[in-house]
Amino acid sequence: MHVTIRVIGIGPGDPRQITLQAIEAMADVDAFLALDKGTSKGGLLDARRNILDRHAPQGYSLIEIGDPPRDRHPADYDAEVRRWHAARAEVIAGAIGEHVPEAGIAAFLVWGDPALYDSTLRIVDDLAARDDLEVAVEVIPGVTSASALTAAHRIVANRVGEPIHITTGRRLADTPPGAHTNQIVMLDADLAFRHTADADDHIWWGAYLGTADEILISGRVGDVTDEIVRARAEARERIGWIMDIYLIRKG
Repeated sequence: MHVTIRVIGIGPGDPRQITLQAIEAMADVDAFLALDKGTSKGGLLDARRNILDRHAPQGYSLIEIGDPPRDRHPADYDAEVRRWHAARAEVIAGAIGEHVPEAGIAAFLVWGDPALYDSTLRIVDDLAARDDLEVAVEVIPGVTSASALTAAHRIVANRVGEPIHITTGRRLADTPPGAHTNQIVMLDADLAFRHTADADDHIWWGAYLGTADEILISGRVGDVTDEIVRARAEARERIGWIMDIYLIRKG
């Protein structure tokens, strides 16, 4: 079976931040595929529907695929992620066979940009390696959550001539010397900066960027850490999921 897979960056949540290229890429898609992460992440699926309602042709097809389970605390993190991606590829291949015609087009809507801490392109590589699929891949970039964060706070990500280090909460403590001047931190469920930052460092934090639920907090780490912890916990309890990001800068 031959199929084209489009990986479309849709920004961090605001339908107005969809590029013209992304809108054009939605026009002739046979099926939009979305991994269903369960009722607690239902708002993410609703946000995708909102974007499709606004920008995709009337009568579009959105296929929800049950997301295979994942061990969140594995002994071997990299091995578990590879296993999980392979399981995802298997269920996605089944959905493509059922819902996409020969030589048709399937698409994924990816939060932010497909190249920045997102696994969709790796899963697409797994699909392309299968014997039963011949896959052509198209990638449409999107507004990143990092860009949305700095815009929302009306700041530049670095001072003049300084580097910017992008990492995850899990790897924040491993930042090499010289790379910690300006750090953009993603996927940080534990707010790891509490253990790595100095009180005089400055933080710009944001959650649900570009949506009606957007929350922004900034200030000295020593002054605003408790506020961020409270706001994050309350929002996650109220909404059922959270996507947040922050920039931390040495004082």
